[in-house]
Amino acid sequence: MDDSGPSGDSQRPAPDSRAELLAMLALQIDLGADEAILDAPVDRFAESAAAPARRPAGAPASPRPGAGRGAAAAPVRAPRPAPEPPAGEEAARIAAACATLDELRAALEAFERCALKRGARSTVFADGLPGARLMAIGEAPGRDEDLQGKPFVGRSGALLDRMLAAIGLDRRAEDPDKGVYISNLIPWRPLENRTPSEDEAAMMLPFLERHIELARPRFLLLLGSTPTRALLGRGAGVTRMRGKWARWRDVPAMATFHPAYLLRRPLMKREAWRDLRALRAALDGAPPGQGADAANPSDRPAGDPA
Repeated sequence: MDDSGPSGDSQRPAPDSRAELLAMLALQIDLGADEAILDAPVDRFAESAAAPARRPAGAPASPRPGAGRGAAAAPVRAPRPAPEPPAGEEAARIAAACATLDELRAALEAFERCALKRGARSTVFADGLPGARLMAIGEAPGRDEDLQGKPFVGRSGALLDRMLAAIGLDRRAEDPDKGVYISNLIPWRPLENRTPSEDEAAMMLPFLERHIELARPRFLLLLGSTPTRALLGRGAGVTRMRGKWARWRDVPAMATFHPAYLLRRPLMKREAWRDLRALRAALDGAPPGQGADAANPSDRPAGDPA
């Protein structure tokens, strides 16, 4: 039977005991009710906007200057963390603070801003004789270098050793006049031995520049386009710069082909040999600047790297 009144709403007697109220509540729970719903909807967004913001501990209780009477307080936001400085700026600051090669090595091993480090096994710092008259600089480690933690130890390293031996130099020599100090622009192996990007080269350049300052070579041998562009300018590719003397600050620099390139293009060893002869002449006291192409490429001593 329908107990509806004139309005159509069911008319039920109000419960008159606590037991009846609890029984009705249990019935609602059994039917799946999980929220108390009012007769009219509640605008929670309006309530949130009108609610006063919590005052942080220690903050003054006086209203914000200029706020009207009864105006809602501005929400309190946590201060934003200070942004990290650009990676190149951080690298320059860290490198400049290093007073020795050991400090520079430790700083590189602790530097986390270069993504290449996360995919490498080793931080490849240097090999050879610190303080040697010649510092040879390559691009980045390869697989063998990453495994051993030294630059130029694979096939390209063996070729570089033969090239240096042809002009009387050896990375194992203890005499600064006969020794050579070897490093790379990038101390971590790029995945799949790819060429480092310009951003990666720019990020790591402050470490290399500080490396040169602390090693104090009298001559630089730049192996490949990546270190050549980094130290001599973006337009200074190795094909354009080889055979000519340039300067990084006050240090004479000779660019030549990377040994890995010479393994792929053995006919270019002839050009690299001319560069090495010009370097040998400068080490012997000839003023840099005449150019490697002035040397006679057919005049090859014993130990010719070709």
